[in-house]
Amino acid sequence: MTLRRVNVVILVLLALAFLIIVQRNLLNLSDFLHKENTDVGVVLPFESELSPDLRLEPRKGEEIPVLITAAEDRLGAVVAAMNSVYSNSKANVVFHIVTLNDTVDHLKVWLSKTTLKNIKYKIVIFKPELLSGKISKEAQMLDAEKPLTFARYYLPLYIPEAEKAIYLDDDIIVQGDIQELYETTLKPGHAAAFSDDCDSVSARGIVRGAGNQNNYIGFLDFKKEAIKKLGMRANTCSFNPGVIIANLTEWKNQNITGQLKHWKELNTKEDLYSKTLAESVTTPPLLIVFYKHHSTIDPMWHIRHLGLTGAGNRYSPQFVKAAKLLHWNGRYKPWGRTSSFTEVWDKWYIPDPTGKFNPVRKHKGDK
Repeated sequence: MTLRRVNVVILVLLALAFLIIVQRNLLNLSDFLHKENTDVGVVLPFESELSPDLRLEPRKGEEIPVLITAAEDRLGAVVAAMNSVYSNSKANVVFHIVTLNDTVDHLKVWLSKTTLKNIKYKIVIFKPELLSGKISKEAQMLDAEKPLTFARYYLPLYIPEAEKAIYLDDDIIVQGDIQELYETTLKPGHAAAFSDDCDSVSARGIVRGAGNQNNYIGFLDFKKEAIKKLGMRANTCSFNPGVIIANLTEWKNQNITGQLKHWKELNTKEDLYSKTLAESVTTPPLLIVFYKHHSTIDPMWHIRHLGLTGAGNRYSPQFVKAAKLLHWNGRYKPWGRTSSFTEVWDKWYIPDPTGKFNPVRKHKGDK
């Protein structure tokens, strides 16, 4: 009898252990599905998709969210930028790639079939209908003003759980450790840090083609009443929003997104931008909202104007090599026929496995 009782007890314990294992597996599956649904659903008006599991040991430490937009006709730029960031740092970088539906498949192939298959990324789908009726017809006609240029207005929606993030334009190459840029100190109450266009280093890049885009009057029409009421000085040094260090907690607390949307929409009614505006129409609302209320980025972490006429004559090869971040803002891109320092960009470019994207290069004999 004693042996039989022992056997019964053992069977009962085994049954309980089996039930506990099954329950835990079901809970883990539930958590997994919940996570997947959350990741796919993100916050409207965006949808996102996680990258595949990494084949190599993942990098450890605090996650550094880096946001970058990916337009179909500039996908090679995104790849080069991401490769330069990832290759020059051992930090735990997570890319949040903002793109449109028709670019997703091409982007996935490029990332999965090349050395970039080991990066951590999340694809976020931007909804162009956000901008319907909210940008001027003139802006819609400009080649540079495509929907993704406004994506930086919505930074906290991409990564609601993060407190800090980096935004990068696609026409950049990072030569330093992105961890250093991420650790830029923002003053209390500041939601963002930018590079001032009057700093001593970037002043070298105020070249032919830049006009007066280094101050507020180059972006805003100070004759308009809405601008006058703000009490801003027209000669205030502007900043370049191609690189942004964002305190997302402050961004949300101050409703920066709402403020930017207000000024973007008001421009469609009152035409607030300068008639000499030579660059992005996404910049003026940022200049208004962050007027004398932003921190600054180390000048060597944003060397600008490489895409302007004559920029190549203003920077020495030694200076470009020492720079930690290069930005080809302007008309002439490093994947195009005419540009300065294309060899630097070429170093980080990864050929398109689909063959759709190819840098344009000037051949011998071309004028």
